[in-house]
Amino acid sequence: MAADPPVPRVVKAADTRALLALEDTAEVLGLNQRLLPSWLDANVAPTGLHYLWAGIWHRLSHRPEVSPHLRCELLLQLRGGDQVLSLLDVMPADFEALPTVASRSEVLQVRHLMDSARSVREWAEAHTGEA
Repeated sequence: MAADPPVPRVVKAADTRALLALEDTAEVLGLNQRLLPSWLDANVAPTGLHYLWAGIWHRLSHRPEVSPHLRCELLLQLRGGDQVLSLLDVMPADFEALPTVASRSEVLQVRHLMDSARSVREWAEAHTGEA
């Protein structure tokens, strides 16, 4: 087995349509880190901009057809203006196809927001009393 390439160290941006396509692909492929479509429909800002940061290459030894893929931190823009952090498993070609955030100041701002954002679970518990 060949070694994985370095994890991309870029921030990628996705509008809501692109985000939903990534989430749908993760669901179809049976990848673990994704959100439920019903939660996304109810909570994600329709015109929001969302950001992905690749964390690790993830392998499923029993599923070589989806290995390796990138496990990404995902900063979501919600309908009410909140931003929350989640994880999303993304195929490498899909990650590469997303626009890269080129401005250093925007990258630093996104990383700061990711580091300080509540998780989807924490946000859901605060807003509904359940995760």
